[in-house]
Amino acid sequence: MDQTRMSQREALLQAVYDSGRELSTASVMFHAKLSELRGLSATEGKAIDILLRFGPMTAGEFGEHSGLAPASVTGLMQRLESKGVARRVRHAGDKRKVLIELVGDQPAAAAPHFADFMAGLAALLEGYSDDELRVIADFSSKAARIQQEAAGRLGQASRNDEAPAPS
Repeated sequence: MDQTRMSQREALLQAVYDSGRELSTASVMFHAKLSELRGLSATEGKAIDILLRFGPMTAGEFGEHSGLAPASVTGLMQRLESKGVARRVRHAGDKRKVLIELVGDQPAAAAPHFADFMAGLAALLEGYSDDELRVIADFSSKAARIQQEAAGRLGQASRNDEAPAPS
């Protein structure tokens, strides 16, 4: 690859990385504000999203989806229960397991806050072809998976740092 082509590629990659950072920051700030309007922390708001997408689950399963350590999951679930948005229930098929499930219509509670954003996003997406939308969806999904895996590794590294050194 010649030098000009390489520097163009590097510039494009940098533009993708920069726009990803910009999108990430905008997303975190939007969800923090949305959660605040609902009396929740940003983590609690995203926990609701995980439960909406995957349904009731055990604390261990929630940890797998979120990358959070077990102690963090326990505290988070307690906070969601105390705020009346989730509850713990026995698993119907295995009474030894406890599931966390949402209470009430959480999508309806958040919907008014999403209307403006979703309208803007729909208008933006109208400008892309079906093939471009497939690429965007593929990239977004794969990038999210990479970030989830990285979060899990960060959580694992944190737990390893906290572990006592062998004597």
